[in-house]
Amino acid sequence: MKSVSNISCVFSLPNSSPYFNFQVEKQWPQRFSLSTKPMHLRYSNGCKVRATLDTNKSIEIPHQWYNLIADLPIKPPPPLHPKTFEPIKPEDLSPLFPDELIRQEVTTDRFIDIPDEVRDVYSLWRPTPLIRAKRLEKLLDTPARIYYKYEGVSPAGSHKPNSAIPQAWYNLQEGVKNVVTETGAGQWGSALAFACSIFGLGCEVWQVRASYDSKPYRRLMMQTWGANVHPSPSMLTEAGQRILQNDPTSPGSLGIAISEAVEIAAKNPDTKYCLGSVLNHVLLHQSVIGEECIKQMEAIGETPDVIIGCTGGGSNFAGLSFPFIREKLNNKINPVIRAVEPTACPSLTKGIYTYDYGDTAGLTPLMKMHTLGHDFVPDPIHAGGLRYHGMAPLISHVYELGLMEAISIPQTECFQGAIQFARSEGLIPAPEPTHAIAATIREALHCRETGEAKVILTAMCGHGHFDLPAYEKYLQGNMVDLSFSEDRLKASLGNISKVTS
Repeated sequence: MKSVSNISCVFSLPNSSPYFNFQVEKQWPQRFSLSTKPMHLRYSNGCKVRATLDTNKSIEIPHQWYNLIADLPIKPPPPLHPKTFEPIKPEDLSPLFPDELIRQEVTTDRFIDIPDEVRDVYSLWRPTPLIRAKRLEKLLDTPARIYYKYEGVSPAGSHKPNSAIPQAWYNLQEGVKNVVTETGAGQWGSALAFACSIFGLGCEVWQVRASYDSKPYRRLMMQTWGANVHPSPSMLTEAGQRILQNDPTSPGSLGIAISEAVEIAAKNPDTKYCLGSVLNHVLLHQSVIGEECIKQMEAIGETPDVIIGCTGGGSNFAGLSFPFIREKLNNKINPVIRAVEPTACPSLTKGIYTYDYGDTAGLTPLMKMHTLGHDFVPDPIHAGGLRYHGMAPLISHVYELGLMEAISIPQTECFQGAIQFARSEGLIPAPEPTHAIAATIREALHCRETGEAKVILTAMCGHGHFDLPAYEKYLQGNMVDLSFSEDRLKASLGNISKVTS
C-alpha cells in the first residue's frame, strides 16, 4: 500500500448516516472527490488515522437546521418583556424581526427546512472542510489526533454568513427594505453586509468603537458590500448619546452597539434588526457546521473525545457542538464539550445565571443567561467578537444542565497558540478562535503527558487576515493580558434588574 503524507481535508461522506433522524430526499451534488482508496496514515509521532476517500460519495449541504431545544430534558426559561417582566409573546418581537425568524426563535421543532434559495447561496462556500492538524500534532509531539472544522472559507471569512444569509432572505420575503445590526470585530457586520448585497437590502451597522478604530479593513469590507457603518457609541442614537455623555472616550461594547441598532429598528417601520449571535434562531442556523462535521468524522471512522470552541455570544460554539450534544443525549457518543472564553470577559466562568438585558440600554427582552451585567464594558481585547457581557441563553441553559464545561484563557496565551498554529498549519486564525486553539494545545500537551491518543475536535471559525495589527502587537512584545477588578464586576452585577427566576 502506498503512503500519502498530505491528506488532511475530509470531503467524502456516505449518503446516509445513523446520526440523522430524517431522510434526505434529494441526491446531494458531488462537490468534492478524491481518487484515492481508503488507507492508513502513520506519522513520526506514531499517530494513526484512517482516511476514507470514496470518489462515489461526497458531503452535501444539510437540508435542515437542527434545534437542540427539542431534545433537552428540561426546556430553557422563556425571555421576559422588559417592561412587564412577563414571558414575552411572539407579537412583542414583531417590531424587530420578521415573522419566520420569530417562529424559529420560539419553536420546539427538532428540524427546520433550509430554503432552497438559502442553500443556493450556501453553496458558494459550503460544505466547509474538516482538516486534520497533523503538522501541529507533530510540533506538539502529542499522541492526540487534532481536527478542526474551518469556517474561514466563506466570502466574509468566518461562520457568520451561515445566519446572515437566512436572516436577510426572510426579511426580503416579508418586504423589509433595510436591516440594522451591531458588530464587534466586524465579522458579523461584514457577513450581513454580504448577505444584503446578495438580496438587495439596505444595511446599516454599528461597529464597536475599539474595533472600528483597530480593524479598518473590516469596515472597508462592509462598505464595499454597500453597508453604512458607524462607530459605537455614536451621537446618532439616544443610547449612544447617553454613553458618550458619561464617557466621551468609551471604547464601546457589543451591548452598547446592540442598543443603538435596536433603537433605530424600533423607530423605522421599514427597518428590521438582525443579530449575529445569542438568540435561538441564530444558533439554529449555525447548526449546519455540526451537522456536516458529524458526517465528516463518521466517514473517517473517528469519534471526538473532546470538542472545543470559543464563546462570546455563542454562535460558533453552538453551531459545532449542538448536533454533537444531540448524539450525547442519545448515548451514541460521550465527548467532553468545552467552551473557551477570554479572561477579560468571562461570562460563563465569572458571571451569574440570572435574567438580564441583552443590551446596555435595557431595550431588549430580559433573558436567563450567564451575565457580567448589562452595563459591563469589557476591556478592549483583540478578540472583539468575544466582548459581550452575556452568554446565549440556550448555551447558558446547557451549561447549567451539566452537558458542557467552560474555561477562560488570557489573550497572550491565545496568540502564542495562534502563532504555533499558523507556523505549522499555514492558516492565520482570527483572534476569537485563538482561544479554542490555545485550549486545544493545552489538551494535546496533556495527552503527551498521559499518553492518551484522544481525538480533539475544535472550531476554527474564521481567518485573521484583517486582524494582523493584533499579531503585530504580539510579535513585537507589546500585547498584555487584560482583566477587570472584582469591585468593577460587583458593581456591574449589582445593576442587574431584580427579577427572580
